Formats: sequence, C-alpha cells, structure tokens
Amino acid sequence: MKVMKFGGTSLGSPDAMIRCAELVEREITLSGKNPVVVVSAHSKVTDKLLDAARLAARSATDTEIDAAMETIAKRHFEILDGLKLPRSTAEKNLAELRDLLRGIRMVKEVTPRLYDYVTSFGERLSSKCFAALMRARGHSTAEAINAYDLGFVTDSKFMNARPLPTTYDSIAEAFKPHAGKLVVVTGFIGKDKNGDITTIGRSGSDFSAAIFGAALKVDEIQVWKDVPGVMTCDPSLIKTARPLARLSFEEASELAYYGAEVLHPSTMVPAVMLDIPVRVLHTFNPAAPGTTITTKAEIDPKFPIKCIVYKEDQVLINVRSERMLGMEGFMARLFAIFERHHIVIDMITTSEVSVSLTTNTTDESKLTALTEDLNELASTVDVQRNKCILAVVGEGMKHSVGLAARTFKAVASSGVSLQMISQGASEINITFLVNNSEIPAACHALHAEFFGS
Repeated sequence: MKVMKFGGTSLGSPDAMIRCAELVEREITLSGKNPVVVVSAHSKVTDKLLDAARLAARSATDTEIDAAMETIAKRHFEILDGLKLPRSTAEKNLAELRDLLRGIRMVKEVTPRLYDYVTSFGERLSSKCFAALMRARGHSTAEAINAYDLGFVTDSKFMNARPLPTTYDSIAEAFKPHAGKLVVVTGFIGKDKNGDITTIGRSGSDFSAAIFGAALKVDEIQVWKDVPGVMTCDPSLIKTARPLARLSFEEASELAYYGAEVLHPSTMVPAVMLDIPVRVLHTFNPAAPGTTITTKAEIDPKFPIKCIVYKEDQVLINVRSERMLGMEGFMARLFAIFERHHIVIDMITTSEVSVSLTTNTTDESKLTALTEDLNELASTVDVQRNKCILAVVGEGMKHSVGLAARTFKAVASSGVSLQMISQGASEINITFLVNNSEIPAACHALHAEFFGS
C-alpha cells in the first residue's frame, strides 16, 4: 500500500482534480490496491479562511461576513459544479463555518484555537470533494475521513501542533475497519486530547502523509506537487535549475529546514523511522521521474552540492557581554530567555564576548519583550531585520576539498558580503547570512559555480 498526498495547487480546479483522480486510478491499476489519499485544502482557500476569521474578529457586520462566506463558498461550488457533483457535498461544512464566524464576531476575538478551527474547513471540504469525485468515477468505497477520526492526536500548541507518540499506534488501530477502502484523509489537521481541532503548521499536509505512512507501514509515500521534484535551486529565481533524481533523508531534511518549499520540514522524521522511501512527483507531468528520497545518499564527485536553498525574512540578533568570557552557564541563561518567549533559533555563531543568532520570528511585540530580557543579561543587544539564511547542501561536501573556498569565492564575486557563517560537524551544509535584497545575486553566482550557467 502507498500514501498519495496532493497539494492545494494539484487540487485547485476541476481539471486538476480529475488529473489527481486519474493518478489514483493508475496506482490502483499498477498495484491492485487502494492507496491512502491525503489532501490539502484547494489552493488559496486557507488564506481566505484566515482573512474571514480576522474580519469577523473586527466586529464585521452580517453583510460583511456573508460576503466573505460567499467568496469561500464560490471557490468550492465552482469546483463541484465543474465536476458535476452536488453542491450539498459542501453545504453542511459551509453552514458550520458561517456560524463559527458569527460567533467570533460576537466575542470580538480570534484565538489560536479558533484559527485552527476555522482553517480546518479547507481540508475538511477538499477531502469531501475528492471522495465524491472518486465515487462518481465508480469507486464506491471512496470515503472522506477527518484525520482526527483516524487517531491523529496532537498536543495543544495551536497553529503549530505536534503529534503525540501514541498517534502512530492509534492510527493503525483506527484504520483497521477501513482497510481495503479508498480512504481520503484530511492533511494538516488533528485534535488534541481535549477534542479541540489543531493544525500542524502551514504546508503540514506533507507531514500528515508521512505520519499516516509510518503508522500504516506503507511501501512508499508519494508527495504530488506542481513542480517536477526537488530542484537544484528555486526555479522561479534560477531558470536553469533542474530536478534532482535522488536525495538522502538527511539532505532532504536540511533542505526543508532551510527553506525548500517542496517539503514540510518535519516530513522526513516519520519516514526515516521506518526507512520508507518518499517520492516527490509532478502532478502535471506524471511521467517525469521526480525525486526519490531514501536513507542512502547518492554522491557524485562532480556535483558535491545537491542544492542551494534560502530562508528569507530572518531577524539577526547580536548579543554582546564581556561577562560571558569564561563565565559558566551564560549560554544556558541566554537560551532560557529565548525559550521563555517561545522564539526558535535557526542559526548561531559565538566569539569570546558575543553571540549572534537568527530567528524567523518577526512579531514586533515578541522581539521587543525578548530584547528587554536580553538587555538584563548583555551589555548591548542589536536587532537587524530583513536578513536571509542561504545554504548549500549535499552529502558529497564532506568528501570535497576546497568546497568552502569555492562557495565564498562565488558569493564574493557577486558583490555580496557575508554577515554570519556556520558549518556543522556533519559537513553536509554551509550556511551564511545575507540581506534579503542580495538573494538573487548570491544564488545566481552559486548555481553557476556548482551547476554551470
């Protein structure tokens, strides 16, 4: 059995939905088994849901809420009408959503818990639409099931929840009555132990697919995207970027962490646990080989770098304190402050009397509170915005002499100056910090150096 995950763009129109249905049918023909299908919300729906929640919290009128609902309903009805499916497929969920938005308007507040409740409607609706399409095509066992009704239990960190360790066993048990059916599962959402709906972060449907794959011990996890696989660089930036045939789990995890939008950063973890191959495939060109991700790296001495990736809109925080020189526990106190404010550190370098860190937290109130606490520990704290972490990644780096020199020479030739540099002992990546505005120049120079122009 396999898991097939389809993203929002892949489900973004009636024609795209039919194409995904044909891919599922092809898999049934090839393997003789029904796959588990995991779906995202239709493209642009999650943003519309978030906008509607914010609007309701600003004490919108009934007319304004009805207008927001009309936009969301129209998006789904256009897809259902185009597929010749009844609008009743979505009407119950849409009525529930309208009542929820009116409730938010009355309390004049939208909490993280309510945001999760609102955004869950995207996947709940798309799963119903896709299951209805499969039934209309003759697959009578096709059934849309919410992930939380199949044992997907998370903690209560709304908007960025994580599955509990017991989730894998509970999914395996809850799935037994549905074995052999064509099950269409909601990605992105779960429930905590209190029964409240949670979400696992934007693009979390990839993570959901990997969790179900590990729980059900499938043969392969397929992630169907609107790109031909994992690319050597962002194709919107580098027109000559090309897809990679193979990646190791470690390489893919680094790429995801440092900003590659093809995979959710946590996707690799459940797959690694059971050594389940992950394939990134192209919805609009299923004949393309895509990218296969496994435990074993494929190393080509000619191409020690697999990919150039970047994570923009970072914040650089420079902390200077003469007291840290030879002082026990300084770093522990520093990290405790970041933990207290729930701010994640992405990159760090140190000297004798200073520490430089980056974070993707851009919330001004959080940064202000963090700075106030850091000032009690340090002599000076400097916060700089609009930075970008740029990384070159590849397991072949550890076997390549002079690669760091090639990297920095290429960046220097583009006229970009490096503000931080970091390389871990694993030697699988070199990361450095530049300004957001310098991303195109640095990426073009690096891609030309390692992959040719």
